[in-house]
Amino acid sequence: MYGSHNGRFGTRGAGAVVIGAALLLAGCSSSGDGDTGSGGGGKNPAAIGQQPRGTDPYWVNPDGNAARQVARYTEDGNGKNAALVKKIARQPVGEWIGPDNPEAEAKGFTEAAAKADREALLVLYNIPHRDCGQFSKGGAADGNAYRSWLDGVAKGIGDRGATVILEPDAVLHLVDGCTPQEFHEERYDLLKGAVERLKQLPGTRVYLDAGNAGWHTPDALFRPLQQAGIDAADGFAVNVSNFQTTEVSKDFGKRLSAKVGDKPFVIDTSRNGEGPYTGGAPEKSWCNPPGRALGETPTTSTGDELVDAYLWIKRPGESDGDCRGGPKAGAWWPEYALGLARSTT
Repeated sequence: MYGSHNGRFGTRGAGAVVIGAALLLAGCSSSGDGDTGSGGGGKNPAAIGQQPRGTDPYWVNPDGNAARQVARYTEDGNGKNAALVKKIARQPVGEWIGPDNPEAEAKGFTEAAAKADREALLVLYNIPHRDCGQFSKGGAADGNAYRSWLDGVAKGIGDRGATVILEPDAVLHLVDGCTPQEFHEERYDLLKGAVERLKQLPGTRVYLDAGNAGWHTPDALFRPLQQAGIDAADGFAVNVSNFQTTEVSKDFGKRLSAKVGDKPFVIDTSRNGEGPYTGGAPEKSWCNPPGRALGETPTTSTGDELVDAYLWIKRPGESDGDCRGGPKAGAWWPEYALGLARSTT
């Protein structure tokens, strides 16, 4: 995330809440198009299924936080709130791979996606010295631990289809000085190595995180992205966990693309329906801002040859951190989820 002490914009969710392998043990898979499916040992009270594959090939997790919340509201007879949160639950969102069981999680998510004839959307967020000690601090203990973790992720994915968003903030925190200089060389090496390792997999696409339009310019970013291995990646990701509008993000992405070999990019539209928050201090605009809305639903049919997809990389309804009454970063916050859904037309 972009922390408050340095006045930047944005944040990240924590690691994956659901262990991928548990999905398979519980029988949580879904197939076909439309809003039907099964999960939870054959029962899916939230009735969460897959979106049409032609426009949205990414897997919808029928047992995600939003789906569980829909089921709880439904069981409590609160149809109004259930319908609101279902706006989130029925869309594919990023699965953030946790630090402890990378191979099992990656295998579980990609196998569940493959059974549904879909592709998994994975987010890797475990770089050493992550988030400069702020709300989402943590990451692998050192470079060797990260390489081992990354290898586990790669083994878990195998030859199944996956799109990987690689290390939100990792490049940007090198640019803004948040990450101490003594860690720069190792981080570039780890990112470049991660791109190369993941691209050995036959069905995996890799998008290196490149920040957002509210934080640094393409001129400041393109050389660091090149050092981090953008040439070998499929492209880059913009606006991850942020609130910049799609049009602003598209303009930013195109200007950056022109400096890195015309690479395509993806845009996180999970919470950008109302654009960035301007009602308070700039250093707090990134953390659980009020009055935000869901953005464009995930799709690979963007109508722009440089924009590979609109994705919900940040999982709507999960907290940015313990600010504005929110729980810790990455924790499910039903009140915020309802606010996003209510503000979405």
